[in-house]
Amino acid sequence: MVASPYQCLTLSLLILPPLLLTTYFMAIFPSPPPPVFVHPSLASMPLQSKSWLIYPEDFYSGGGYVMFPNGKVRYWLLGPENGKKVVLIHGLSIPAIIWKDVAPTLVARGYRVLLYDLYGRGYSDAPTTPYTASLYTTQLAFLMQYLKWDKANIVGVSMGGAIAASFTAQFPHLVDEGVGLIACAGLMDSSDISRTAKFMSSPLVQTLAATKPVQAYLQRLTNQTATQNSVEDKSNSSILEIVRLQSAHLPGYNNALSSSLRDGPIRGQRAAFQSPSFEGKRVLILHGTKDTTVPPKYALEIATLLPPKAVRKQVMIEGAGHDLGISHAKDVASAILDLLAGGGPSWKEAKTAS
Repeated sequence: MVASPYQCLTLSLLILPPLLLTTYFMAIFPSPPPPVFVHPSLASMPLQSKSWLIYPEDFYSGGGYVMFPNGKVRYWLLGPENGKKVVLIHGLSIPAIIWKDVAPTLVARGYRVLLYDLYGRGYSDAPTTPYTASLYTTQLAFLMQYLKWDKANIVGVSMGGAIAASFTAQFPHLVDEGVGLIACAGLMDSSDISRTAKFMSSPLVQTLAATKPVQAYLQRLTNQTATQNSVEDKSNSSILEIVRLQSAHLPGYNNALSSSLRDGPIRGQRAAFQSPSFEGKRVLILHGTKDTTVPPKYALEIATLLPPKAVRKQVMIEGAGHDLGISHAKDVASAILDLLAGGGPSWKEAKTAS
């Protein structure tokens, strides 16, 4: 049966539009990618904000800013310039103020200490980009290059420990003899993260949380909570207040945390701990026996994953929870000093895996 001209025209009208559209979209050249949008840091807070009293820009001496492709980074250099170098990396939610009771002890013993705020926390900018392990490791690599540090001992707490492990795996030439993993994340299962945290870190919730009405509500709630908690323990309450202020007033902070939970080094770092880059390094694994955020079972797992030629030392602090840098600052500082000294009897007794 021969098709009529009418049928041919109808068929052409049905086929040609989608064919032309498909050809257009396949042939069109994409627009250039937009620049990374950067949310402001605590430096943007009004001068009457409590953040300037609790955690001012000059909380530590020797502070400075440097601009990198993903935004401005705040750092501090403490201790003698000729001292052995050590980097302290904070965790998921609390910026470099977490080291306030540890860093001075290292400085007093003659070490050159580098502190800095991770992207999205404290006085470092918050880029609108996935907060992957590579974002954090390249931030530190750029910073060390800027400061002309050839290498340093690397110590991290919580997510900072996972960053330290990933940094060692990716940039072994920048890592000196010691790596400190304190209450270290990196191997957590999804089941270790609460349903509330998973829900709150979802893209939909984060989009809603970034709206002005929700931000205004969070700011009012933060002000009320600050008033109610004014008589609490000053040390712990000031740390918690900084977390609340960032969450309520900095649009990029909540996104940085939620993206770190979804995309960051909290999980999936098994290959980093197994990296041959750890061979010949002293690795301190310090954990609290009552840690409910990163269960202590992961300390043992990290120790077993390290390559055979890594010298590992596992220290469990009885009864301690997750925030070791606050609750057990003296123990943490002592363990780090032991790691940095390296030649003491405790490390001579430490074994490589058989």
